[in-house]
Amino acid sequence: MAPRSVLSPVLFLAVVAALSGCKVGPNYRSPAVMSPPSAWQDGLLEASTQPAVSTRPAELTRWWQTLGDPELTSLVERALGSSTNVAQARARLRQARAQRGVVVGGLFPNISDAAEYQRGEASERSTSGVPGAGKPTPHSLFQNSVDASWELDVFGGLRRSVEAADASVLAAQESLRDVQVSTAAEVALDYVQLRGLQQEIVIAKENLATQQHTAGIVRERQAAGFVSALDVANAQAQVATTQSTIPPLETSARQTIYALSVLVSAYPGDLLQELSRPGPVPLVPVEVPAGLPSDLLRRRPDIRAAEANLHAATAEIGVATAQLYPSFALTGSMSWQSTKLANWFDSSSRSWSVGPTANWAIFQGGSLISNIRVQQALRDQAYITYVNTVETAVEDVDSALVGLAQEQLHRAELTDAVTFNRQAVDLSMKLYTEGNTDFLNVLNAQRSLFAVEVALVQSDSTLATDLVSLYKALGGGWEDQSAAPGKPLVIPTTAPAAGQ
Repeated sequence: MAPRSVLSPVLFLAVVAALSGCKVGPNYRSPAVMSPPSAWQDGLLEASTQPAVSTRPAELTRWWQTLGDPELTSLVERALGSSTNVAQARARLRQARAQRGVVVGGLFPNISDAAEYQRGEASERSTSGVPGAGKPTPHSLFQNSVDASWELDVFGGLRRSVEAADASVLAAQESLRDVQVSTAAEVALDYVQLRGLQQEIVIAKENLATQQHTAGIVRERQAAGFVSALDVANAQAQVATTQSTIPPLETSARQTIYALSVLVSAYPGDLLQELSRPGPVPLVPVEVPAGLPSDLLRRRPDIRAAEANLHAATAEIGVATAQLYPSFALTGSMSWQSTKLANWFDSSSRSWSVGPTANWAIFQGGSLISNIRVQQALRDQAYITYVNTVETAVEDVDSALVGLAQEQLHRAELTDAVTFNRQAVDLSMKLYTEGNTDFLNVLNAQRSLFAVEVALVQSDSTLATDLVSLYKALGGGWEDQSAAPGKPLVIPTTAPAAGQ
């Protein structure tokens, strides 16, 4: 029959084990939801012919390749591999995982060992009480102690902490993905801006050459007595005006190259040679697959991170609630003490103790209840952030789709305007050299052509920018099978009750 001293801790453990399935605090449940939109707000998209917006699932993982620009692809992939923002997000994920390990460690017993050796000699008075009675003999003392404690998670406070840590790891992982999405989009947006500026410079120089040629003709006609000096002055003024637009454009282009350099973790001037040569604005593909809200918005990592943060905040309520209940632990120690090394670990040198302990904060001035209310308020804030993130995601996609469609219509009109303005320049110049119109018509035609050509390039840039914004809004730029099309999007309508 087992000794009574052994049965007592065993019985205590059995009782605790029967209670250990309990976890105080609210269990996390997805918020109450409403059905997602069945389709994007595409009433304005019907008038658009190219690019066609389809509900076919989009290839979002490496969306930048759809723009067909190898330089852009290279820059984006370099940025994703070397961006300091991405590196920081990865470090935060490692931190969250390590923090989870710290929390999980609380579920297991803690064991520590301490060893000590002392060499000493007592005073003469400590032995006989009479000075000179005899010098005490020096002695040695060998000690070793093993202490163990195990906090028993009876009410689930530790398990709630692990649950919160798991959710925090997920949130950090989704935040990393969100940074990757933002980084890819930022590189693409800067690249589109750079190519747009370079094309504006090209157009300005082409128009400048045409206007300089026209000014030469005007000077010849003035020397021949066909026109007055006023036409010469107007022609020279037009040349100077066009020439003045080039330096600011070159400044902006250089600064954009510097920004791209930083995004790929290079020094500002490292990409000058690579990117200074003008290139075309990336073309928008003929078809832009946007999928459905229920398919694609769930891919957005900021939504997933917001939901994980909501889960973590809910679990923290349980952690705070567990402080209202008593905590139980099983402690034990074993020590060896001897004046001789040879018999240090003999049974006669050993002592031990084992037993349960309980601790209950009976009165804390209301601080424990207040802490629960703090965690509930934090949960409610996380819920509001989650709702706002979902609503913003829907708005981002709808806005990008409308912008894409309307800009395509805008670009089509500008293309026609460029064609007609070029005809007007040719015709006005022909009539002017024949003496059938004044120089003011030539100036107006050249100014209009320059303005509309610049507007067309800017429209190309805007179109590409809207496409990048659409892919960013859809959460493109990372890959995870768990977020593949088909997973439903939940849009919360009401927060959990404050007492849950």
